[in-house]
Amino acid sequence: MKVAWLAAAIWLVCGQAASADQFRKVRCGADIPKALIGQRAANDNIVTLEGRNRALGLKHLGADEISDRLSSINYLICGSEFVLLEDRQGVVRDVIPFPAHSRQSPAFSGICQINGREQRDAYIGVLNGEGTGKWLPVVAAWKIDEKGAKFVKAAAEGLSCARSGIFTVDGGM
Repeated sequence: MKVAWLAAAIWLVCGQAASADQFRKVRCGADIPKALIGQRAANDNIVTLEGRNRALGLKHLGADEISDRLSSINYLICGSEFVLLEDRQGVVRDVIPFPAHSRQSPAFSGICQINGREQRDAYIGVLNGEGTGKWLPVVAAWKIDEKGAKFVKAAAEGLSCARSGIFTVDGGM
């Protein structure tokens, strides 16, 4: 009898651990970035992850490898888009709510320049897509601080980013 209870307890603990993911503390209407930061990503495929978090309306929108240490992952959560910065161990290091984007204001990830000088850091944000050149002005952007594993809000004045970094699913180019 004790063996059966022990086996049941182990199964319940392992089952709960297996179903735990970075979204387990997220609740619609609450502080989503705060609930995600510090959480460990599950090693599941996207379909399983989305299915387990159906109540959040979770949808994986794409990912980008920032460096050998960091990746950014876009998710639709509770009807809004968020970008998670995850380290190689699968720990969510930072999260930002991502602004709406469209063909006229496409989302991008990549290199930018300030007043014509190319920057070394990676950026993510939304561009003003009405321009015609290789570099487009920024509507909203964040620099990715690789050392601190954080998103840093960038000033839009003088900042333009490469058209080649557009990744928006709603047209963009």
